[in-house]
Amino acid sequence: MVDINKSIRMAVDTGKVVFGSRKTQKLALAGKGKLIIVADNCPKKIKENLDYYAEISNINMIEYEGDGKVLGETNGKPFNIACMVIMEPGDSKILDICKTE
Repeated sequence: MVDINKSIRMAVDTGKVVFGSRKTQKLALAGKGKLIIVADNCPKKIKENLDYYAEISNINMIEYEGDGKVLGETNGKPFNIACMVIMEPGDSKILDICKTE
């Protein structure tokens, strides 16, 4: 079983991760990235856009079981994170989460 919080933090520390709804939507629409993570309190319209972009770009998307504040804390950031995209997982096993769902 993969611990999502540890995997996210490992991806931030050892891989390449992009934060923010605008950047995440732009990358998803362009088909870039390996995994989109969306906080459970992400605005509905953004979540719908990301779901659509992920589907047409064949990028996996998961909903984080926590709000943006908790997702920010998980990433070691002092701010809310509504959504993020994993560009490169680094040493993280975060992409294994998609295989088990």
